Amino acid sequence: MIRRFARSAVLSFIVLASCAPSPAVPPDTRDADAKAIRDGEVAWNNDWATKDIDRIASHYADDASVEIPNIPIMTGKDAIRTGLKQLVADSNLALTFQASQVEVAKAGDLAYSRGTYSMTMTDPSSKQAVTEKGKYVTVYRKQPDGSWKAVQDINNADSPAAPAK
Repeated sequence: MIRRFARSAVLSFIVLASCAPSPAVPPDTRDADAKAIRDGEVAWNNDWATKDIDRIASHYADDASVEIPNIPIMTGKDAIRTGLKQLVADSNLALTFQASQVEVAKAGDLAYSRGTYSMTMTDPSSKQAVTEKGKYVTVYRKQPDGSWKAVQDINNADSPAAPAK
């Protein structure tokens, strides 16, 4: 009797399990996420144009790191904000960048952008405006609210800065 009940219970479980809906596969949002990152970089360019340090820093996660040549690594939003203040204070500062590639991980939690930038600034030695062109990689992490924030940001110049035209 117990064996028959056990067999019936196992058989019932197998039948029910095979009828249960399979877990939903989350939708692939990589294209939408890549667009959100590209749109975010357009907004970030606009924020650089305003030289509003708080708006610029808002694109970074609280634990982000920024690596710029000839400056120690800035880690944390407060350190980034403090580190960029002198740069933003430069009356010749003009920074633009554009992604040539945005890739989002299949899991949808990490992404990166890679592209080029152009930055005009005051040369500390000559006190003249110079323009630097280079490339960058920014790693993004999706935030709990669905937004994307930079967690690693690194750039380097293609060559030494040249007098601005």
